Amino acid sequence: MPPRTVLVLLFDDVQSLDVTGPVEVFTGAGLAAGTDHAPYRVVTASMDGAPVRTSSGLTLVPDLALADAPAPHTVLVPGGQGTRRGDPRLVAWLRAHAPRAERVVSVCTGAILLAEAGLLDGRRATTHWAYCARLARDHPAVEVDPDPIYVRDGNVATSAGVTAGIDLALALVEEDHGRDVALTVARHLVVFLRRPGNQAQFSVQLAAQTAARAPLREVQQWITEHPGGDLSVPALAERARLSPRHFARAFHAETGLTPGRYVERARIEHARRLLEDTADGVEEISRSSGYGTPEAMRRAFVRTLGTPPAEYRLRFRTPLTP
Repeated sequence: MPPRTVLVLLFDDVQSLDVTGPVEVFTGAGLAAGTDHAPYRVVTASMDGAPVRTSSGLTLVPDLALADAPAPHTVLVPGGQGTRRGDPRLVAWLRAHAPRAERVVSVCTGAILLAEAGLLDGRRATTHWAYCARLARDHPAVEVDPDPIYVRDGNVATSAGVTAGIDLALALVEEDHGRDVALTVARHLVVFLRRPGNQAQFSVQLAAQTAARAPLREVQQWITEHPGGDLSVPALAERARLSPRHFARAFHAETGLTPGRYVERARIEHARRLLEDTADGVEEISRSSGYGTPEAMRRAFVRTLGTPPAEYRLRFRTPLTP
């Protein structure tokens, strides 16, 4: 089989890791596959073939100009500050040429360029969590999902911020050449092959706002560090030295979540980590995560994640766990 051409678009103020992360995965697949012919041919191109300066100050020298690029199997559009003022010529090139590719992929805010080219209309997509609201506002025809690491909708795939491009590239390698090849690449890069597209982009502490007042911030930290403790509103209010009613109102106002919702997310997150990274039994995990019984944790998992704990562990546990 001839190598699949992966065309990576470059532009000024691109995020360097959005480029180099997936490139390392695709080129690493050649070594992992152990074949004489690399499974991917990675080609980088800028609009005019000129070098570009990344947002971190690095200079990247493309292989050629977009007009001279070979017909790609996969078009990869990285993100970065340069997407905020996208080059109209680049958007026009995407609109005209990207639909001919077998796959169209974006990393981070590269999704903004795809949306401006009309390639995400009627599709589900994601981007860096800080830009999901903007993407949804500016492109109402796009169904924006702020939670996943990456989203596949037909032949278009979009990923969240920065390192999520590595997760998506590994998933594409696994799809093309099997799990063993993708796992070998992941091990070489010292990353986990364990982030399917419906895992959350960030922890509950990042998803929620940080409270402005110190007592409430301390309560947020306490919840995260003690998921198995008494996290009722009266107990948390006492820790914050507030009345339960005042505490509940202030916590919601400053974090964007009710105390109960924050606790639920923290406990789910703690249990997920243990299921993914340890060999602890479900009963032990349910106790340490504050559920008390495996059945209570099972109900919480089904309600929140749509899958019971045992099935979650089979699907998401890291292969690198001894």
